Amino acid sequence: MENQKCPEVRFKKFDRLWDSKLIEDILKIKSGMSQKNVEVEKGIYPILATGGEIGRTNTALYDKESVLIGRKGTIDKPYYMNSPFWTVDTLFYSELSSEVVGYFVYSIFQKINWRHHNTSTGVPSLTSSAIHAIEINIPDKTEQGQIGNFFQNLDESIALHEKKLAQTQNFKKAMLEKMFPKQGSKRPEIRLKGFSGDWEKKKLENEVEFFSGLTYSPNDITDKNGTLVLRSSNVHDNQIVTENNVYVDNEAINVQNVEVGDIIVVVRNGSRNLIGKHAVINEKMENTVIGAFMTGVKASNPYFINALFDTNLFDVAVSRNLGATINQITTAMFKEMEFSFPNEDEQIALGQFFQKIDETCLLLKQQLQTLKNLKQALLEKMFV
Repeated sequence: MENQKCPEVRFKKFDRLWDSKLIEDILKIKSGMSQKNVEVEKGIYPILATGGEIGRTNTALYDKESVLIGRKGTIDKPYYMNSPFWTVDTLFYSELSSEVVGYFVYSIFQKINWRHHNTSTGVPSLTSSAIHAIEINIPDKTEQGQIGNFFQNLDESIALHEKKLAQTQNFKKAMLEKMFPKQGSKRPEIRLKGFSGDWEKKKLENEVEFFSGLTYSPNDITDKNGTLVLRSSNVHDNQIVTENNVYVDNEAINVQNVEVGDIIVVVRNGSRNLIGKHAVINEKMENTVIGAFMTGVKASNPYFINALFDTNLFDVAVSRNLGATINQITTAMFKEMEFSFPNEDEQIALGQFFQKIDETCLLLKQQLQTLKNLKQALLEKMFV
């Protein structure tokens, strides 16, 4: 093959054209095996399938650097291993040539459109011959090393941010369990400093006000010059997202605009597990209302109520009120829900506490997404 190219972005001092090769020129695809005879409860090596680790073993199928790719099922999620492992028969591993750097090859594997090489009309599948026949472009080994190290550092930064986010989310979950009284108890296990005494059981209607969403017809839908209607798709991970938006003609609006501090809650949806999904309006949103399958909640301490809606206590209350056939909770059901409430000052303090955790989670998510976007852009620009 005489076709030679170079990437759009590369490290200084490298100017040689890249060589076009087949994957079979740089590695050999090998098949995994059943783990039934080697799996042990506390083995020292991982047993890997297309979805990740599924067990442990004391016997390694391969003990050198390798890039792995699914044979069947999930065929577009490569793995990199540089320690002994075992793979099952749905996951290929590779024996790398001495001419290539493993993490560079792993980065190339992340760029390949594996579904384009699918060999099955049913369950997505790859064959070793199909993989071997894929044409790629590679530089000399020194440049491979630079690129591989760069993407390995970037992946480690992504993994660190994912770990921090998971730790923060787990901390919030633990605090929600301990800072709200359990069913039948009048006091939480953990209290912010300076607060004591029993919490009081109240119906939700005694603590908040509800407002309804907009019912509109397809003829009311217009362009971005209309009024934004917030629906379940605009609530993701307890945040308002403005994607896949629906706008309606301003003349069709007969409900109130959302305000800062309002909590919007999904109360009807085809998917049962979306009922109760919620978010606080954190900034002014002009010309914005909620849809008919949403309920708005106004509270003097919205971040406390939002935290309450994050608890398992609220999930249980929602599940208890859901209809057998219709995935819906009505405003009347909402009003009758009972929860324990502390005094005003403790509500404020708890609301601020959980608001800060939510802000930290949001920042970590944004940083993580920025890193992932950067990686995706550089995979396009640093490879041919």
